[in-house]
Amino acid sequence: MTRSGTAAVSDGGTGTVVGPDGKPRCPWGLSTPDYVAYHDEEWGRPVHGDDPLFERICLEAFQSGLSWITILRRRETFRAAFAGFAIDAVAAFTDEDRARLLADPGIIRNRAKVDAAIANAAAARAVRDTYDGGLDALLWSFAPDPALRPAPRTTADVPATTPESTALAKELKKHGFRFVGPTTAYALMQACGLVNDHLAGCAAR
Repeated sequence: MTRSGTAAVSDGGTGTVVGPDGKPRCPWGLSTPDYVAYHDEEWGRPVHGDDPLFERICLEAFQSGLSWITILRRRETFRAAFAGFAIDAVAAFTDEDRARLLADPGIIRNRAKVDAAIANAAAARAVRDTYDGGLDALLWSFAPDPALRPAPRTTADVPATTPESTALAKELKKHGFRFVGPTTAYALMQACGLVNDHLAGCAAR
């Protein structure tokens, strides 16, 4: 999967591209200045903690059908609108909060996605309160052994889904999460460092 798109892109195998600073990067990581920082400093780096992981679940769900750059450029507005993605706070959102969100031009005003974020907060809270280690432990239990995953050499080697992401999506849905299909689950795994899909030779790998 390329972070700039909504699904895997088979482009004949684009490898790393050297940027103006001389560093080789995944091709999408050079497409905009926003992506350079996100690629170098965040994407593929391990994320832990129930609230930070809940935020990533929500943002990946909002990204569904859109370009990630749309979400990335609105991330601070999303954080303000969703109480910093604190699970307890979002789980307590009322109908008035829902109306506020649907009127907020700084986020994606999609009713199904807004409702999913609130429902996912309740699901995340239930997992935190009942699953040993909480949402963090649940998500990371689906991380594959990195020793068994050779570094992708080109973008054509990066999948859109994997058996692990399919299993993760199924588990999340079992716990009441919405907008977490196998493709979204794999994007989440990539973004949160459960897998390292920086291309071989990428400076951020």
